[in-house]
Amino acid sequence: MIPVTTLKDQRVALFGLGGSGLATARALVAGGADVTVWDDNPDSVAKAEAEGLRAEDLRGIDWSGLSALVLSPGVPLTHPKPHWSADLARAAGVEIIGDIELFVRERRAHAPDCPLIAITGTNGKSTTTALIAHILTASGRDTQLGGNIGTAVLTLDPPKQQRFYVVECSSYQIDLAPTLDPSAGILLNLTPDHLDRHGTMQHYADIKERLVAGSDVAVIGMDDSFCERIADRVERSGTKVIRISKRLALADGYYAEAHFIVAAHGGANLVVADLDGIQTLRGSHNAQNAIAAVAACLSVGLSIEEVQAGLSSFAGLKHRMQPVGRRGNVVFVNDSKATNADAAAPALSSYERIYWIAGGLPKEGGITSLAPLFPRIAKAYLIGEAASGFAATLGNAVPFEISGTLDKALAHAAADATADGADVAVMLSPACASFDQYRNFEVRGDAFVSQVASLDGVTMLIDTATGDR
Repeated sequence: MIPVTTLKDQRVALFGLGGSGLATARALVAGGADVTVWDDNPDSVAKAEAEGLRAEDLRGIDWSGLSALVLSPGVPLTHPKPHWSADLARAAGVEIIGDIELFVRERRAHAPDCPLIAITGTNGKSTTTALIAHILTASGRDTQLGGNIGTAVLTLDPPKQQRFYVVECSSYQIDLAPTLDPSAGILLNLTPDHLDRHGTMQHYADIKERLVAGSDVAVIGMDDSFCERIADRVERSGTKVIRISKRLALADGYYAEAHFIVAAHGGANLVVADLDGIQTLRGSHNAQNAIAAVAACLSVGLSIEEVQAGLSSFAGLKHRMQPVGRRGNVVFVNDSKATNADAAAPALSSYERIYWIAGGLPKEGGITSLAPLFPRIAKAYLIGEAASGFAATLGNAVPFEISGTLDKALAHAAADATADGADVAVMLSPACASFDQYRNFEVRGDAFVSQVASLDGVTMLIDTATGDR
């Protein structure tokens, strides 16, 4: 835990008692703050009280003299309308912040020189975050991984010199972190997302820009117009900008050329990494993730050799296009996190011939947008409530069977793929939510991995307990 000492002996209100909210409350108390907590969910309040936290409806407290309202990132700050707690804080002139802001204040107070790499973007940020943390750990650095990737940032070990932090930041978290100041800040890309919470695409982009604007070094993707303009503005403000691209040969920056990552500067080009044969980094989307990781890691002092070694040993993000087993020419790929068609597209575009397990609880639009990728699918095995609808979409374009359940789909796909004789993938990339048959996509993915491990003749590529290679 990181005790929040920067609010010691000060009165603080906290709203939102989910996992990160409770972790933040504990950290505030551990640091000596006088904390009052609340949530709209009575069960969450009861849980907090059971831990000994002081819970009181914030609508009835005295807001004068409060130092801060600490808001959980899932609570609306501006759109579609501010939460009532935010309105009360603004009316009282109380600043509204989140756990990432508390973390960066602790870092500045206790170890301002310890490296912090912060990552954001619409797509790819979790893979990039996990990849950077892996490269640092593999190089022997003391590395802490947290933020939006699933580990509350204040549950990490406290800042100290030469301890590296790798923190994934959502737009919600950045909105609550006005002094976020990474050593290296990464903005991968921007496409419309979370507009129900931010109102407009421009507001969403403005929030994302704050992460790189406050960085010592800003690593920014050049493959969309919003990020291009952000890079220009941030550079004009005096921040060092490293431009990256998965599709453009940049005159100054890092870019992909075939399976190489190239650094360009002053008219000279240098190959700094090779992605050839790294199964966990297949596809152009992963090329962007890898380029960002390379640029950030080199900027905080790693050598080219250390970065290449880390890339080569990366196990992949669990449940996201992760090769988990192999039998002869057949690789088994867990992409359970692909809960809609857009999320499934990167995996389908990364293999030439696929035995595809798809289905579950359908999302709006189904799989019609994946039609350009249908020629890559040797056969589809359809499960869950979406099976009949997906079958209608596939029609005569793709051979399919309605398998119904994951275990039946995997058994049939594995047999057909083995008989194929070519280099093929058996891929769980459902393009659906899991809730018709599984509690969440993680449970669905774990079931797939377990079933792959039980197949005759399969060599597992990961530790089935941890997901590591």
